Amino acid sequence: MRGVLLDIDETLVDLEGAMDRALREVSGPLLPHLGQEEWVTFCRIFTRGSDDIYARYIEGEITFAQQRVLRAERCLAHFGAAFGSGQDALAWLSAYETAQPAYVQAFDDVAPLLDALDAAGIPYGAVSNNVHDYQRAKLDHAGLERIAVLVGIDAVGVAKPDPAIFREGLRRLGTSAEETVYVGDNPDHDVIGAAGAGIRGIWLNRRAAVLPAETAPSVPEQVGSLVELPGLLGLS
Repeated sequence: MRGVLLDIDETLVDLEGAMDRALREVSGPLLPHLGQEEWVTFCRIFTRGSDDIYARYIEGEITFAQQRVLRAERCLAHFGAAFGSGQDALAWLSAYETAQPAYVQAFDDVAPLLDALDAAGIPYGAVSNNVHDYQRAKLDHAGLERIAVLVGIDAVGVAKPDPAIFREGLRRLGTSAEETVYVGDNPDHDVIGAAGAGIRGIWLNRRAAVLPAETAPSVPEQVGSLVELPGLLGLS
C-alpha cells in the first residue's frame, strides 16, 4: 500500500453537524414553535432525505444554490411552512451560505490518521462529489490544508462511482490502483465505486449501519473510525 485517497464529507469533515447547526440558526424564524425532536427531523430531511435533489445537481440539471433551496423547501413543507416569495428563498440561502462554513470542522480522528501517513511517507489526497474550489475552501477552513491533492467533479466531468474520477485521483497522487486504498462513508459511491477502478475500498461506518444482504458482499472491509485505518493498513 503506497497511497490513500479519501472522501471528504462525513469522512474528513463533519458536514452534517455543520449543516444541522446552520439550518437551525437560519430557519428558526420560519418555524418558531418547533421542538428539539422536530428540528432533528428537519435537519435529517435536509441532509439524508434529499439525495434525489442532490443527484439532480450532480447530473447538471440544477445549480448548487438551487438544490439547497429545493431541499429547504422540502423541509419546510414537511412542517406545513414555505418561503413567502422567491426573494425570501434567496435571503434564506444567503444566510445559510454565510452561517454554514463557520461550523465546519474536521472529525477528531482525521489528524491522527494524517500524522500516521506522514510519518510513514505515504501520500494521500481526496476525491469528492462536489466541485474543487468549494471543497478546497471547506478543507482549509477545517484545518486540513495539508491535503494537497484534491479531485472534484469538475476535474473530469463525472462523479463517483464513475471510475474516471478515481483514476484522476490516482494520476494526481502518482500511485497505481493496486497499491492504493480509498476510504469513504458511502458504500456504493466510495467502496463499490473504487472497486470499479481497481482500488481497494474501505467503508468508514461511523454510525454502525448494517448493509442490505445484497450489498454486504461487495463491501468486505469497514472501520468505525479512522484511527483503525493505520492498523488495518499495516502501519505502526
